[in-house]
Amino acid sequence: MTNICENLRCEASAQISVPIFIRIGELPLVSPVPESHESPMTSVYPSQPRTDVRVTFEDDRVFAGPVGTRLEAFVRAATAHDPGPEAIAAIVDNKLMELNRPVLRDGQASLIRLNTADGARIYRRSLTFMMIAVSTQCFPEARVYVEHSTVNGGYYCRIEGREPFSAEELQCLEDRMREVVEQDLPIQRKRVSLEEAIRIFEEAGDEEKLALLKQRRRPDLIIYELLGTRDYFHGYMAPSTGYLPYFALEPADGGFLLRFPRQSAPTVIQPYSPPTPLYEVFTQYSQWLRRLGIRNVAGLNELIETRRFTEAILVSEALHEQRISEIADAIYARRDRVRVILIAGPSASGKTTFARRLAVRLLAVGLRPLPISVDNYFVDREHTPRDEHGDYDFESLYAVDIAFLNQQINELLEGKEVAMAQFDFTTGQRRLGRKVRITPNHVLIIEGIHALNPELLPQVDARTCYRIYVSDLAQLNLDRYNRISTTDVRLIRRIVRDARSRGYSASETIARWESVRRGERTWIFPFQNLADTMFNSALPYELAVLQPRVIPLLRQIEPDTREWIEAKRLLALLRWFLPGEDDHVPSDSILREFIGGSILEDYTPWCNPVAVP
Repeated sequence: MTNICENLRCEASAQISVPIFIRIGELPLVSPVPESHESPMTSVYPSQPRTDVRVTFEDDRVFAGPVGTRLEAFVRAATAHDPGPEAIAAIVDNKLMELNRPVLRDGQASLIRLNTADGARIYRRSLTFMMIAVSTQCFPEARVYVEHSTVNGGYYCRIEGREPFSAEELQCLEDRMREVVEQDLPIQRKRVSLEEAIRIFEEAGDEEKLALLKQRRRPDLIIYELLGTRDYFHGYMAPSTGYLPYFALEPADGGFLLRFPRQSAPTVIQPYSPPTPLYEVFTQYSQWLRRLGIRNVAGLNELIETRRFTEAILVSEALHEQRISEIADAIYARRDRVRVILIAGPSASGKTTFARRLAVRLLAVGLRPLPISVDNYFVDREHTPRDEHGDYDFESLYAVDIAFLNQQINELLEGKEVAMAQFDFTTGQRRLGRKVRITPNHVLIIEGIHALNPELLPQVDARTCYRIYVSDLAQLNLDRYNRISTTDVRLIRRIVRDARSRGYSASETIARWESVRRGERTWIFPFQNLADTMFNSALPYELAVLQPRVIPLLRQIEPDTREWIEAKRLLALLRWFLPGEDDHVPSDSILREFIGGSILEDYTPWCNPVAVP
């Protein structure tokens, strides 16, 4: 993009004059009005159609260029001396746009940088496509599957059709990818008819794409092309390979890792971490899917069409129950030492239902669970810390009265009489409630976002604690390398729950989501590897049940709002799913926490602590 400044004119003012075009013959010609004669028409004068378009950025700078100039040129002119993270897309007139799109009319633009959620998604998706295209060129017999994400930024990939890549082959693949980055090849976008898309995937022998396209209701599809590889990817792309310099390939467990930066540090590849308990969760989930006979979304849709959806529900729920039983048995085996069970997880992870189901299982094996909510230990409202905007920061660890919580936990474990804390969210004040005393056969269940943070219970003997991390940790993929983000699934869960039980619109939930995510990155994710075990709350069938509930909520969002951009992205994902009935979803399912009808919604475990008058 040389000589951009010769083609684009930086306007000194953000004020844009919008000419009025009148076609000759539509109105009668009139004589010019003398300057001395005051008239509202004095500012109207003959003009010619403009040959340029203007883009106004968030800082009120205006750039102009010929009609049809690619958005990339405007963005590069606007960021020529910008030290911030690179822009990989832009929002123009409230529509997310790829940089290779032509600008045909004036518009208001804001940059999508690599350190934003949309920017990170576009980078990862484009990098995956480049890796697939280069792999197809270098090793045409290999079929690469992108399985799941990794802790420090990356995807675990495996190979079918041949032996896994050797270290030398993997290095060859990485070297060729870097050459492609240096060549800055265009990633071409083309809209094709559904019939042509089917022909493309038939020629490529891509049975998974063909199965997925059976559910396609729209008459066309966006196809991307690079190095002769034509394929569908769910979402937008970078304009060229020159935008993709940050990556690494490493062998791992019979496959390899495609590593990339995290959103918070978009130019840095984080140090490699060996497999964690989270990796075991991914492996277990893959085994579950094989038992269900579901490999991808097309497989789930086939079960719905063949009336085997109930079977998918029942088997999925049985696998959840089996896992909860395993955790309860592990706690029972340590009953001489474990007195405190700590359960943490991000928003919409299902940890509340999980905690109650675990309590039932503990009762079944002879232990007496006493649930304790960290929320009852909030400091009084006037002492709540505030965020950078001056608002109360209820996500902060220091919104909790840590000293008082530790005092009460230790007194309970010592067999002392304790007046339990109760927080009144209306008044913002804490008071003392019923008095209890527990026996050596009791276990305390403490559930909250900070439960795995060592600073929450620094005065409680860590050897008495059993830590559980709960989240939607794995999901079905659309196909071999179009992943479904578990974060998206949690957002969909939350939209449905918030509308049902809290009266929030989808727009309100989406508007809060980035703030929720920031809190998770600060207070939850850094401590997930401290867990003794993890519970994957994902259910392979859940998006089919959530789909008919969330689509009407998303469609209520006003199109001219920023939240509509996110809604469009989620709607595009959900269209790949056939709707599934919820008639056979068990009343104690984690999914019931979001769609309603849970038998556990108001359940408190009968733990029979010694009540003290």
